[in-house]
Order: sequence, then C-alpha cells, then structure tokens
Amino acid sequence: QSCRRPAGQRASQEPGSGGLPEGVEYIPTRKKGKNPMKPVGVAWYSLYARTRLGYLFYQRQVKKARERYPHGHSVPQPYCFPGVKILPIPVLSNNYSYLVIDTGSGQAAVIDPSDPLAVQAAIEEEGVMLEAIFCTHKHWDHSGGNEVLCQKHGSCRVYGSALDAIPQLTNAPCSRHSPLADREKVSVGCLTFEALATPGHTVGHMVYVLDRAPFGSPPCLFSGDLLFLAGCGRPFEGSPETMLASLDVAMGLGEDTLLWPGHEYALECLTFASLLELDNSALEQKLQWAVQQRQEKRSTCPSTLGEEQTYNPFLRTHRPELQEALGLWQGAGEDLDAFRARVLKEVRRRKDLYQAT
Repeated sequence: QSCRRPAGQRASQEPGSGGLPEGVEYIPTRKKGKNPMKPVGVAWYSLYARTRLGYLFYQRQVKKARERYPHGHSVPQPYCFPGVKILPIPVLSNNYSYLVIDTGSGQAAVIDPSDPLAVQAAIEEEGVMLEAIFCTHKHWDHSGGNEVLCQKHGSCRVYGSALDAIPQLTNAPCSRHSPLADREKVSVGCLTFEALATPGHTVGHMVYVLDRAPFGSPPCLFSGDLLFLAGCGRPFEGSPETMLASLDVAMGLGEDTLLWPGHEYALECLTFASLLELDNSALEQKLQWAVQQRQEKRSTCPSTLGEEQTYNPFLRTHRPELQEALGLWQGAGEDLDAFRARVLKEVRRRKDLYQAT
C-alpha cells in the first residue's frame, strides 16, 4: 500500500481537514472510542484521574478489550539482548506493558501493568519471578494491575513518584521512607533501572531507563506517556515549558537509546506529522513502514531517539522547517527555549484538533 504523496499536495492549515498521504485512510479517533483521554475536558479528566469513577471506567475498558482482543491488539515481538529479555505485552486497546527479564537470575520487572491477567500470563509463560513494578504515572491504564499483581507476588514492590497517587506504591529498599526520587536507581537481579522525573502529562510522571552498558548495549527508555513513536503525551498537568523540559531530559540519553512507549499510536502520529512536514523523506519512509506493520497487526516499537529526531514533530521544535510550516518565527529578544515551547504548544494544539475530528 503506497503512502507516497501526490506531487504538489500541501497540508491544510488545520491538520484535521484533509491532506492525508495517498493510500492512508484516516479513521477518526473519536469513533473508535478506544482512548478516554483524547476528547477530554477538565471535568472528565478530574473524574478519570482522581475518583473511583475513573477506576470503574478502567475496568470497563479492560473487559471490552479482553473481548475484542483476546490475544492482544498487536503481535508481541520479544527482544533478546545479552543478559536481558524484553517482552512487550499488548494490553487494553492500544497500551503496552513491558516484562523485563534478567535472564541470568530469572528475576523480572514489569513497566505499567494495565491488565494484570495479561501480565500474569506472560510471567507464567516465561517462568520468572516478579520483583518490581515500575509505574510511569497514576492513570489507571498504566497502574490498574498493581494491586492484583502485588497480591500474587509477595516480594514484588511498586515504584513511582510520590507526586502521583499510584496504587500500591511502596518505597525503594534503599530509602524506606520516600518513594523514588529523580535519578534514583533500583536493581532487579543484575539489571539497573534509573528513574527520571518528567512532569507534564501528570505532575509526577517518571520514565525508566534500563542501563545496558554492562552488557555492551545501548540503554532502553520506557517512556510511558511522555514520548511515543512520532508523538508525545498531552500535558494534562503541566505547561508547554514543563513538557519541553521533560522531552529534553529524554533526548539527553543519546541517539542510540531504544524507545519503548506506553501506547501503539505510531500510525496516527506519523500521519499527523506528515501533514506538517511535506518533504521529510525520513518521515515518509517511516510512515510507509508503519502502515505495513499495522496491516499485519505488528508492533511498531522500539524506535530509537536518533530516529525520533528525524520525524517526531514534538522533538523538532528547534528545526527551521517545522517552525516555517507552522508559521512561527522567533521574536526579537525571545529566549530560544521560550520560542521552542511556543512551537511545541502549536504542534500540540494542532494534534488535539486532528484527534478530535
């Protein structure tokens, strides 16, 4: 299926109004009804994130997803490196949990266990011991499985930020009276995870970096809702400046870092990005690849941070071609980061309009 753009085609001023690459059908996200956080208002977000109504809605999501995707929304592709195995677990309608295994000891950690049954099935199939749950943030579609898994695995501890009301949150062994702090490290077997504070999507959002230097391999970033392939999370609890700073933290990890996002949003995000940058060959090639992957229900992760810088508009706020496409120019005397935050805000605005159509 060709995604090549007809000669002379240009994006409309508002991305939701048309101009898709040839061969790509845009299905409005609101009709899908998969992600409750898309057409969201302040009142609904407060209910979802802060009350039991949010948990009941999450339970309904789980039930419907199990019925619709009994084997998961995507074909899981395990990745094996020296001493490490990473198993993406497709859960709900577009989430990913990740089972990360120290192959030497059989100890394991899981990142964002949305559906405890799916995660437990992977644990049993792999025959490993669950020692840690790393939660990127409090939203139920990332933390809803914590309680059930803690009941099944007595030695398992839950890690996350004190600033988010994460279910079953316990303290790190090295500091029993405080949850994870920025740059704090936790070991699971021979594996070391570093927590990085990345507020914006929520005030306590954290990402986790698996250090693979001892194994001679690049690091792995489990990004939750900070960063997706060609996209980023909505700043529900932060400003564009806050989100930009958090994205810069992630980008400081190095271009060879493998990105493992919290959602399968690649096709939607790449299609949106293609409406902003019409002559980006890296973006066009990635979109063609993603179309093929999703036709076969295959996962699109991981990518690398180096790749993301070539096509992810949320990471290209410094690029003149994106700024020009948005009709934005740095003001006289305007601080560069303030200008980049303004660019980020406009990309976010257009992405939200695109989602809502």
